[in-house]
Amino acid sequence: MSKFALPRTILITGATGGIGGALAEVYAEPNNVLILQGRNSIRLAELAVICEEKGARVLIRVLDMRNLKELTAWLRMICEQEKVDLVIVNAGVNNNIGLQGAGESWEDVQALIEVNVLAAMATVDAVLPSMRARGEGQIALMSSLAAYFGLPITPSYCASKAALKVYGEALRGWLHSEGIRVNVVMPGYVESKMCRDMPGPKPFLWPAEKAARTIKRGLARNQSRISFPFPLNLGTWFLSVLPAGISEWILRLLNYAG
Repeated sequence: MSKFALPRTILITGATGGIGGALAEVYAEPNNVLILQGRNSIRLAELAVICEEKGARVLIRVLDMRNLKELTAWLRMICEQEKVDLVIVNAGVNNNIGLQGAGESWEDVQALIEVNVLAAMATVDAVLPSMRARGEGQIALMSSLAAYFGLPITPSYCASKAALKVYGEALRGWLHSEGIRVNVVMPGYVESKMCRDMPGPKPFLWPAEKAARTIKRGLARNQSRISFPFPLNLGTWFLSVLPAGISEWILRLLNYAG
């Protein structure tokens, strides 16, 4: 059993995605407050109704995470109005080199980094002052098993998730003494539109609800890394410690080379 109090006010970015929506539903219960951000206004409104029917109080905000000025202003306002216990930095996009290996356009790469890295860091920067002032709080950064070793079919995505992994690990060490928990979440393949749009094999595909419940348990235990599923997490970790030439050969063998 966790020694930490259960979070009652949970903020989730990217709540209209597969994992984000599933996380909102698993945290939706009486006495909980859910603060949900997304770009899809219809899906966000539908999700709010589902979570309210489960007894949660729900606040929603439709905005583009690339608008950092609007994002940070909203987050600071929320932190003044609510005592946010848990922030799940989940918003993210994917990109790939294409079926013919034409490569990623610079515009797509820039947009991906703006969402996956800059907006994620801006989210942390905006919510952290209130947590440090209270001496408590929890931040979960949604990385990926793709952070362990770059997949040739998704270069910028892997780079962005590696950045979040290292950023989260550094924050955890820095903020530990202040009573703030930071966790890095590293999912494998989870059923979602983003996952379906990604080329290449998708072994050990999990439904979003199973992933959300695993993440919730890991956060309650304050696991530094919440990685799944086994054995894919073990395999991707091995890619990072094997000689690079061997890891590249394995990826070509498994048809991940584009």
